[in-house]
Amino acid sequence: MKEISRKAGRRRPITAEHLFDLRIPTSLSLSPDETRIAYTVERMDKKENKYFAHLFVHDLRQGASRQYTYGNHHDGQTAWSPDGEQIAFTSTRNKKVGIYLMPAGGGAERKLLEVEGSISNLSWSPDGKLLVFCLRYNDSHFIEDEKEKKKAPVYRHITRLFYRLDGTGFLPKDRFHVYRLEIASGRLKKLTSGQRDNIFPTVSPDGRWVAYVSNRHRNPDVEFLRDDLFVVPLAGGAEKKVPTPAGPIESPAFSPDSKSIAYVGHDNPDDDWGGTNTPVWKVGLHGKPKARDLMPGYDRNAHDDSITDTSDAHDHGRLGWSADGKRIYFVSSDTGRTNLYYIPARGGKPTCVFRGKCHIRSYHINGKARLAALVYGDLNNPGEIMTCPAQYGGEKKATKHTDLNRFLRTEVQLGRTRDIMFRSFDGTEVQGWMVLPPNFNPNRRYPSILQIHGGPRVQYAYTFFHEMQYLAAKGYVVFYTNPRGGCGRGETWARAIAGGWGELDYKDCMAAADYLEKQRFINRNRMGVTGGSYGGYMTNWIIGRTNRFKAAVTQRSVVDLKSFFGSSDIGWSLMREFDGFPWNNKENYEKGSPITYYKNVKTPVLIIHSENDLRCAIEQAEQMFVMLKMLKKTVEMVRFPEEPHGLSRHGRPDRRIARLEWVEKWFRKYL
Repeated sequence: MKEISRKAGRRRPITAEHLFDLRIPTSLSLSPDETRIAYTVERMDKKENKYFAHLFVHDLRQGASRQYTYGNHHDGQTAWSPDGEQIAFTSTRNKKVGIYLMPAGGGAERKLLEVEGSISNLSWSPDGKLLVFCLRYNDSHFIEDEKEKKKAPVYRHITRLFYRLDGTGFLPKDRFHVYRLEIASGRLKKLTSGQRDNIFPTVSPDGRWVAYVSNRHRNPDVEFLRDDLFVVPLAGGAEKKVPTPAGPIESPAFSPDSKSIAYVGHDNPDDDWGGTNTPVWKVGLHGKPKARDLMPGYDRNAHDDSITDTSDAHDHGRLGWSADGKRIYFVSSDTGRTNLYYIPARGGKPTCVFRGKCHIRSYHINGKARLAALVYGDLNNPGEIMTCPAQYGGEKKATKHTDLNRFLRTEVQLGRTRDIMFRSFDGTEVQGWMVLPPNFNPNRRYPSILQIHGGPRVQYAYTFFHEMQYLAAKGYVVFYTNPRGGCGRGETWARAIAGGWGELDYKDCMAAADYLEKQRFINRNRMGVTGGSYGGYMTNWIIGRTNRFKAAVTQRSVVDLKSFFGSSDIGWSLMREFDGFPWNNKENYEKGSPITYYKNVKTPVLIIHSENDLRCAIEQAEQMFVMLKMLKKTVEMVRFPEEPHGLSRHGRPDRRIARLEWVEKWFRKYL
């Protein structure tokens, strides 16, 4: 214990550049015999100013991990062959994505396919002869002249409402389709066709069918929640529609006997922005027995709603079946936790397999499903590889197999994080986390920063947030909370702000500020507020309603709902959240737009926005900056070239660091 104390004394506060030391597990796959785990680890390279990810394999029998791939590339999804002798994985190299094959024991990799495009949902056929996946070609793939590929087109003719996507840019002409690849010959065969995306392919255990999801509504861009489930013969042939209720469908998975398909979804195609729960459903291969919700009394989503700044986005609802077909596994977020569960295949009450104040970022079961492999994160660690028994109480016998971020425990002095439940104006309990500065002194009075999450239908969670620790290390008490309108507390909680952003959510944020002010170590005259995306919207809303914050930083935000409707890559979907269109419900859009109240602003505000943000377009920041300037308010703007919406999570490394430094610099100036 004395040695530990001496080491602790030499620890230093976390810095922005510690981002380069983080090692983030991004995917994992358990071998069929449950003795090895293939996983990928992403890191930021300071010299190259890029992200790289490599393949590792952990042998559970030997208790050791080996790195299998090296170099300046980005390895992605992994999948074990049915006999456990090979590992297929995707990798992006030289601006092309490919599928590679690696012997299970390591050695020379074999390139099976390389394209300019996107590949996802990689899986094997049961006989180990084929790989099935989703592929969409980029437009450049069909241009042979390398010089021509670099040139911008003469024009873009747009006919589709959904023609661009944040982080991707203009969508290619090709659609996602299901393909199969013969391992021996390298022959590629397209299993689906048409001008609609076909996604989430999965192969039946008997090797006869591939199930996938496609929206065939006559206006799929507007009716984006009307998915259908299809199956097509693995050998090729005509597709068949599997009857399901209208609604979204994600992550279909065949039962071990190939007679049923489980999926994550719901039956409310007119849902607002994520207000309806997405439970686990099951349907017979040919629609009999008919589709039904297996967990109607469970008021949570069957997927990960937790957010962090160490990964791009939270996972889709991956499902896994036990070998006997009696259980279906899934992750679910509940009041800041994301834990692993199973539901009886006949339906019933979910059972928690791994319970804890943690963030199960991904999982995989295979073979006899005795073990669950996990990517585990918590408040002090962004991610490690773990296993646990795939049964109730698994967390009690869990084993951690990696120590990827040891420096956070041995070299860095993190701020202590308190989890808190406080009461809002109407007595409703709201959840939050308070990060105290390292070497916290309760007799001091600290400046504070209230952080507001994006979404809005996500949750802050028991997961590592570098930004919160960085600001705490700079001497601020950081408070981040889950106001009404987010996920993790059920449908009523999520829908509480539908049609009326800035009401209950604003009051919950003010209750958080009230709670902060009451702490004797908080300087109530030096409180700041910040948030990104919807959190930026709320920051904008707050400074137009109150002057209690002495500084604000609004990031990738929305100020005008009317222009957001047309300028965002998905803005038209706001019609469900705000009860109509800007032209037939003008009052509601104006009432809910922060820019309507900017004549009241007295708070010094820094605007941070990315120039290639297609989710909340740069015009939102420009409107805000010009209006506040003309009103002679204290305002500055920092623009990041080339970056999309997710700069804080996966932007170019030097820009991520610059963003953090600008946030802290502004608060240092005014707090």
